[in-house]
Amino acid sequence: MAEFWLISAPGDKSNQQQWERMNTVTTKANLSSNFKFTIPDLKVGTLDALVSLSDELGKLDTFAESVLKKIAHSMSDMMEDSEDKVQENLLANGVDLVTYLTRFQWDMAKYPIQQSLHTLSEVMSKQISQIDTDLKARSVAYSNIKANLQGLERKAVANYVMWQKTYESLSDLVVPRSTKKLMEDSEGGLFTVTLFKKAVDEFKAKARENKFVVREFNFNEKELQSEKEEMTRLAADKKQQYGPLLRWLKVNFSEAFIAWIHVKALRVSVESVLRYGLPVNFQAVLLQPNKKSLKRLRGVLNALYKHLDGVAAASVADAVVDIPGLSIGNQDYYSYVCFKIDLNLIDQK
Repeated sequence: MAEFWLISAPGDKSNQQQWERMNTVTTKANLSSNFKFTIPDLKVGTLDALVSLSDELGKLDTFAESVLKKIAHSMSDMMEDSEDKVQENLLANGVDLVTYLTRFQWDMAKYPIQQSLHTLSEVMSKQISQIDTDLKARSVAYSNIKANLQGLERKAVANYVMWQKTYESLSDLVVPRSTKKLMEDSEGGLFTVTLFKKAVDEFKAKARENKFVVREFNFNEKELQSEKEEMTRLAADKKQQYGPLLRWLKVNFSEAFIAWIHVKALRVSVESVLRYGLPVNFQAVLLQPNKKSLKRLRGVLNALYKHLDGVAAASVADAVVDIPGLSIGNQDYYSYVCFKIDLNLIDQK
């Protein structure tokens, strides 16, 4: 999946010309694909309130992303499928994440712009927190069933092929071709073998030398039947919960992702006002950088917008040199407002 940069610059006439120039330069040089990111007029409030809100939104941004990754991980764990297959199910408003982001429209129903920025932030925070709480409860229930089922299935102690080659040679008193496979998975298998009683101790010792674990088998029909019934029940419970949980994950991934992108929009709005002042007048743009041209794209943006903050522009230029002990470049502070949106939400295996 892709990485995007959500940037903003003052929206006056001269800077509008700068944006057009930036768009022309970056697209012609294949540095990035650019999309206007429309944010409606929001209730800004006081600058003091915005300073506090800026910190809160930063934490909410990080939290929302972590919840999205947990949902994606749960879906991947459930589906036990390829990353591409899981990615197909990670949608927002019924479309893929790139499409939703590049065609972003503020959701007036979920987040009415008549409310203050602080109230909108609280609404998003409560929504994401509730999803996180519900995710923990639902995931624990499903994981417990899955773990218990696997526990019953994993009574395996050796690889079948290795066992077949070895078991008859562990003692002269083993009944040839007497082994039977009871079950097997990717981690091992459970097998029976028949031998004379006087050879049991010798067989156990030789088996341990070959890294096999031997247990005497006492036939208990009731116990075996009970275990079989428990496995059947757990398998049925797992199957019963699979569909509803997967649907819940899909729906709430979408809700959490939509909330996260609105948090990004709030951050851009707040930071733009703090940077560029009142009255509110800025242009937000979404850039999808070419992976091979990240440094060059930063250089172009730095050159175009260095007049907004000469100190920041100089710091970025110096940081590229990689001077030992200088960490300014790691702070992601530029002369223009910029927030990254990384859509790589599935853990790389």
